[in-house]
Amino acid sequence: MNNELNSIGLNKKPSDTTVVVAMSGGVDSSTVAGMMKKEGYNVIGITLKLYDDGKEVAASKQCCSGQDIMDAKRVAQKLDIKHKVLYYQNKFKQGVIDNFVDSYLKGETPIPCVQCNQTVKFKDLFEVSKDLKADAMITGHYVKSITSENQTSMYRAIDENRDQSYFLFNTTRDQLNYLRFPLGGLLKNETREIAKKLELNVAEKPDSQDICFVPNGDYASVIQKFRPESLQKRKHKRLKWENNRCS
Repeated sequence: MNNELNSIGLNKKPSDTTVVVAMSGGVDSSTVAGMMKKEGYNVIGITLKLYDDGKEVAASKQCCSGQDIMDAKRVAQKLDIKHKVLYYQNKFKQGVIDNFVDSYLKGETPIPCVQCNQTVKFKDLFEVSKDLKADAMITGHYVKSITSENQTSMYRAIDENRDQSYFLFNTTRDQLNYLRFPLGGLLKNETREIAKKLELNVAEKPDSQDICFVPNGDYASVIQKFRPESLQKRKHKRLKWENNRCS
């Protein structure tokens, strides 16, 4: 057996190693897919369809929209890798959106990206990757990880302006041992340079800035869509309070 570890810390030749890359359609995950392909790994790209986006969402700077799925498909075609789209709208609504709405209505400040990683991405996608017999799951998160003796530890990324380790604080040991984060040692501009060299169509694509299911930061529209009765109750309470104040 070859005792030399490959670039993701496994005792296998890249050509004998299958990796699933979570491809959101953005430059980071697309670049990771390109890096893995260039190094000779057997790459399977998977993109998640998480919600039914309308015109508002499609025009905003958000991830996982219909346009992003098309971008991921184009990248996969360019790299000549397998690509699958998983339709997880129901899972995402139950595991992320409902939790976000309930938390927001309680006056809390929810972080749905943490919930998404904990449920849909690092649980459901984790299980799919295992079913595909992949040796590892790769993401475009800016997190530094070091694997030694089959144990992976997580650290802050080199690019502190892009560090996403705080989103992954509740990652389990089994998940962490299976996950790899190739961008942890790169700066964002270096990632874009790699994308340009790979001639990826997303090399200059702007970063997503909003919560994926909240068009243009309009939280009220999300509450109106998923809990319309809550807004009516709040409106009724406000009118009652104003009437009592004036009487």
